[in-house]
Amino acid sequence: MNDMSKVIVPKSDQINADDLISGPITITIKGVDIRPGTEQPVSIYFEGDNGKPWRPCKSMSRVLVAAWGPDAKAYIGRSVTLYRDPKVKWGGMEVGGIRVSHLSHIERDMVMALTATKGKRAPHTVKPLKQQQQRNSSPSQPSESPSAGVAQQSVESEATDSPRETLYDNSTGGEEVPSPAAQALAFEDALKSAANETELAATWKANVELVRQLKADEPALFAAVNKAKDERKAALASADDSLG
Repeated sequence: MNDMSKVIVPKSDQINADDLISGPITITIKGVDIRPGTEQPVSIYFEGDNGKPWRPCKSMSRVLVAAWGPDAKAYIGRSVTLYRDPKVKWGGMEVGGIRVSHLSHIERDMVMALTATKGKRAPHTVKPLKQQQQRNSSPSQPSESPSAGVAQQSVESEATDSPRETLYDNSTGGEEVPSPAAQALAFEDALKSAANETELAATWKANVELVRQLKADEPALFAAVNKAKDERKAALASADDSLG
């Protein structure tokens, strides 16, 4: 046996960030257990989980609700790509955490403003999962290497600046997808949370296809996100002037 990844799998009753050291995994959900009032209220069971569910943090739960809605029964059969973010902090130390990079049943990139540190929010981008990964999703059988996982992701998603032919390509088989209004609200939130003009411009660029579709099909929503961008730009410029 020459595979070191087999002997570094942590012992736990759930998957954790260290399970993903060897690379991202894509899971297909088979059940969701919600227990409000507990420390980890959401347990997501998936094919090949070996009894170790994914228990998303509050920020990642918000990502799922923004993308798929609040009805957890609708999540069954859908897929999520999870990766280890080494910058996640606990008690002021970088300990790593599980984050979502791709989701099935969304039409375009989603950018949401999520809590990064106390008192500060940062944009988090989730891309559409275009094809199911073929490798076993069980954390006890990690992917071949981190680079292999990243390469697989590049096949599954489109680049942010790649043009899309249409807003709805029917790839979800008619299942419910986030409405343009929901996408626009999440976009507005990300714009309003931009820490500087560079971040503001990057957030706008990441959603360029959404901007084009809103401008063509939803002029009121386009006006709202454009206003949010202009107001945030003005506020950032004013802050710079006051410092000067």
